[in-house]
Amino acid sequence: MTSVLSRPPGDSDERTQLTGWLDLQRSFVRLKCEGLSKEDEHRKVLPTSPLMTMAGVVAHLRWVEYSWFNLNLLGTPDTGQTPWTEDGHPDAEMFVDDVPLARLLDEYDEECARSNAIVAAHSLDALETGPYAKDNPGSVRHILLHMIEETARHVGHLDIIRELLDGHTSYNK
Repeated sequence: MTSVLSRPPGDSDERTQLTGWLDLQRSFVRLKCEGLSKEDEHRKVLPTSPLMTMAGVVAHLRWVEYSWFNLNLLGTPDTGQTPWTEDGHPDAEMFVDDVPLARLLDEYDEECARSNAIVAAHSLDALETGPYAKDNPGSVRHILLHMIEETARHVGHLDIIRELLDGHTSYNK
């Protein structure tokens, strides 16, 4: 994903606003990881949340993209083919100590691009078809709003982890 770092035009249509704000939050993920030392990619700085590493959060965000747009919206069957769903652990996607951050960021960007293609092919009113949508399916609009919130929350986590690792703060390198 190329660096966005700008807000969508204030007078743009709803789809442009939703996808623009999500892409902005997504672009902060890579920004927060720029210049991080190899030693700090997987360093655990929160004793009560040892999976909350820079790499772990990026892996989680990659999973969230796949899960909401493929599993939930499209109803793609989860056959266990994804490497981040092992042994039924609720945070298995965050077990990435042996995966370089650069690879995780590239995979995240690729997943975001697939998510954007899925969104572009559907009406904002289209409803989820996955197994979790039986009683109260969400629309594409709902998913985009949730993904803005989810991504922004985890960008905040990346911001805090990064500051604890090396003092890096803000949107600056």
